[in-house]
Amino acid sequence: MSTSSSGQPLSGDDAHLRVLGYEENFDRKIGMWSNFALGFLYLSPLVAVLSMFTQALTTAGPPSIIWLLVAAGGQLLVAMVFGEIVSQFPIAGGLYQWARRLWNGKYAWILSWIYISGVVVGCTTTAMFSADFVLALFHGDSDISSTPGQKLVIATIMVLIALVLNSTGSKTLATIAKVGLAAELAGIILVGLFLLIFHRENDFSVLFDTMGAGDGDYFNAFVTAAIIGLVLYYGFEACGEVAEETPNPSRMIPRSMMLTVILGGAAALFSFVGYILAAPNLQGIVDGEVANPITAILNDTLGTFGTKVFLVVALTSFLACVMGQQAAGSRLIFSFARDDMFPGSRVFKKISARKVPVNATIAVAGLPIVLFFLLYFIPDALFRVAAFQMLAGYFAFQMVVFAALRARTKGWKPGGSWTLGKWGWPVSVGALIYGVASMILLARPNGDTSLPFYDRWIALIGFVIVAVIGLVYMTVAKPYERSSAPEGDAIEIANRLRGHHRSRSDEPDRDQELVRD
Repeated sequence: MSTSSSGQPLSGDDAHLRVLGYEENFDRKIGMWSNFALGFLYLSPLVAVLSMFTQALTTAGPPSIIWLLVAAGGQLLVAMVFGEIVSQFPIAGGLYQWARRLWNGKYAWILSWIYISGVVVGCTTTAMFSADFVLALFHGDSDISSTPGQKLVIATIMVLIALVLNSTGSKTLATIAKVGLAAELAGIILVGLFLLIFHRENDFSVLFDTMGAGDGDYFNAFVTAAIIGLVLYYGFEACGEVAEETPNPSRMIPRSMMLTVILGGAAALFSFVGYILAAPNLQGIVDGEVANPITAILNDTLGTFGTKVFLVVALTSFLACVMGQQAAGSRLIFSFARDDMFPGSRVFKKISARKVPVNATIAVAGLPIVLFFLLYFIPDALFRVAAFQMLAGYFAFQMVVFAALRARTKGWKPGGSWTLGKWGWPVSVGALIYGVASMILLARPNGDTSLPFYDRWIALIGFVIVAVIGLVYMTVAKPYERSSAPEGDAIEIANRLRGHHRSRSDEPDRDQELVRD
């Protein structure tokens, strides 16, 4: 068994990390199921359905659920590509590290800048979507909508609670992830089955009935509803952000990513269908006459007490989702700063006594609070701001996929424990095609021509502003020149891993050779 610079023995995971150029900084306390739970809760099918149900039905009616299937197939391809990359590079920071090793520091820098902006907005929208459900929990009328001021206060409290919990260490994050997973499954499976078996009000044929949605232009309405599916399948990459806190990440994380997409998508579809079929006033929901359809449906079926219990479960999922987003964003900033690539790197690469990048976590929590105040003045833009979140995320995803394809053209054959083998090329090309098509859909202007120009194009405008600021800073400050971290070594590392790959249980002494080479 090899040893660290402090004389402590290294596990196979630590040896793999050292061959990638890094020392162990974290405690590996996030096991397989906790890692899966973290990705599942970042994706959070329950939160996605609760947040997007009204938008889906008022935009394109029940057929909008088709986007859940389309997006599931596309994002599964992306998850497969990510799986074989993280298997070779199980490093905190995920997308940043993958892009750096597949291409170079400059490419990774702009990718990470854009992706961080998406994570920050993701924390913002998730926390704000929780406001209606918090009010319904404490209000006699469950069919209630929060005011802009209430959204600001509730979302701020949600983010601060998540910050406090995240600051206590990886063990707390793992525990909350498992509790949140249990809450998600209870909220989806138990409630879904109850609705379908005992309170089905509509025939399955309504799933294919537009019910008048679209105002005469259903094709445009249906395309606009794509955001329903695109928002859902976002978050599986969080499994890789905590790679240095997960035992045997080279094998475990690819599985976690794919399970997150498959099980998360199935759970969301099941939940979505259950609410549609149980809705006693489905036409009113499609027509926009019901302020908070989910709680209205639950109140009619579960009664007041049952609805309150469900809301507690749902809010547990919201909190766990925000925690997962904070954790993923903070690990990315930490990894970015550890390589002296992020503004204020000296501050953000610090690790607390509890082995948490606490300054980076504070940054990921603080920026959404600024956005809460912005959305206070333009509250109706919340769903369009969510489209920016997805556009930034999908752009970063496809930069990784493109970098992987480029590396393949140069001879890269992934050397991790999990690979796609001969399917690497077709899966990667399919993932890129899906991602580009998704970005086009997300960048489209809102169909409401009565909105101001900037509001209709807010997703694309926001993306361009973030990208331009990042490019200007990168050009002027040249942060990528300050780092001596490895880059563009995917082929070299893959060859070394293939040459030295073996089972730790059979040949434990080879860890020393892997580190020494």
